[in-house]
Amino acid sequence: MKKNLFVALSFITILIQAQESPNIILMIGDGMGLTQISTGMYANNNQTALEDFSYVGLSKTYAFDKLVTDSAASGTAMASGVKTLNGVIGIDSKNVPQKSILEICAEQDYKTALIVTSSIVHATPASFYAKVHSRRQYEDIALQLSEHYVDLFVGGGKKHFIAREDKRNLLNEMDEYTFVNSIREFGRSNVNKLGYITYDDEPPALLKGRKPALDELTKIGLEKMKAKGKPFFMMIEGSQIDWGAHANEMEYVISEFKEFDKTIQAVLEFAKADGNTLVIVTADHETGGLSLLGGNISDGKMEGKFNTEGHSASMVPVFSYGPSSELFSGIYENTAIFDKMLKAVESN
Repeated sequence: MKKNLFVALSFITILIQAQESPNIILMIGDGMGLTQISTGMYANNNQTALEDFSYVGLSKTYAFDKLVTDSAASGTAMASGVKTLNGVIGIDSKNVPQKSILEICAEQDYKTALIVTSSIVHATPASFYAKVHSRRQYEDIALQLSEHYVDLFVGGGKKHFIAREDKRNLLNEMDEYTFVNSIREFGRSNVNKLGYITYDDEPPALLKGRKPALDELTKIGLEKMKAKGKPFFMMIEGSQIDWGAHANEMEYVISEFKEFDKTIQAVLEFAKADGNTLVIVTADHETGGLSLLGGNISDGKMEGKFNTEGHSASMVPVFSYGPSSELFSGIYENTAIFDKMLKAVESN
């Protein structure tokens, strides 16, 4: 009888501990500096979901040997907590592969998800599962994803899995996964491993008809993660804020920010209802050196000037909400985002 009681109490303790482990949702607005946020907010009736976050910090984005980073180095810094060379993914400056927060969470029985508006093999999402010396090694990155244990992923880039130099069809080899071809199938699917590759190559801009919407994909993804009954790590990227800024097109930037802002709102509503979800919203770097010079809040028309078609070295904001969100206030290296997420996981 005592033995049975001890077993029952131990089981209850394990359940309580599992429930205490926080979900972590890292949201990255690629290229989304403070000016992109300001521009998008004023163009959006002077409102942004970011106003509801509890803490705000600033992240130093420079790479190992360059003041101006790229998405590979900055993605690796946030994913794995190390500074590295521009163009390098998941490998530090001493050529040592590093575990990402996604991989560490998976080892601790977290479920994992990646949802992006770029290809799934692009630099930022790849930073959470791949180890390559060049972000352009798309076929190698796709191969590593095919051998990885990400539970759910959404993004473009199908050609890197099926139209390969080695003639392999990685999608056919990914036996554990179910692949869907529409948001309807995505919503209905109830499998352990799920992939939704939205476009053959890079998805188009929202202004050119990209579908499905990031916020809708995210809502479905959150439902699926919640239904698994375990804590989860999810990275969501508004990838094309960066592309709009590279193109120096204000309307492109604003439209992508607005979609990302809707996604932030959806995530925040989930976190408030859940009560045990840490949400971090940040950027890998600022793009375009954008200055906001004027505009009209009433009609959402903004006037700005881009100073480069590349990235800048400006610090970027970090917004946080939920358990351990206080860790993200202050000014710190982008590598500290990894450290703080890891502390949130290990403190429960």
